[in-house]
Amino acid sequence: MDVLDFLQEPLALYNPDTAYDLPGYADLQARVERADVVLLGTPDYHGCLSGATKNFLDHFWHEFAGKLFATVVASHEKGLTVTDQLRTIARQCYAWTLPYGVSFTEEVDVKDGQIVSDSLRKRLEMLIRDTRVYGELLARQRKADLAGAEPGFLARHRK
Repeated sequence: MDVLDFLQEPLALYNPDTAYDLPGYADLQARVERADVVLLGTPDYHGCLSGATKNFLDHFWHEFAGKLFATVVASHEKGLTVTDQLRTIARQCYAWTLPYGVSFTEEVDVKDGQIVSDSLRKRLEMLIRDTRVYGELLARQRKADLAGAEPGFLARHRK
């Protein structure tokens, strides 16, 4: 498992003219390429995903094709708008998403960095299980599609 924490590893604002030449870009790109599943965690800022998350997605859209996205949103409401935005971005990157997202509320579901809600715990257990199962299935098919010769949406990503 590889965790990218934007506080520990900030990413420069995306600029298509310079992003790919920045120090550390190639290493981070390789990390993203190795991932079979992308678990996106973001706060709900006024009904939108965080700017840092959007910036990350802008940098690596090509590497997401055929991979599974799972979403976790910290929200004072249900995080539905943010979850929908992440699904839209995934589609635009030719990625798959779980048919649901998990959201939680500080001081209700999580206190002092600890899960205190059985409901959240159960939703996270389901997310972990589904991410593992469907992530493995999609990863196998993605590899086969990239290595094969059959038509399909991943044909344009073959090297």
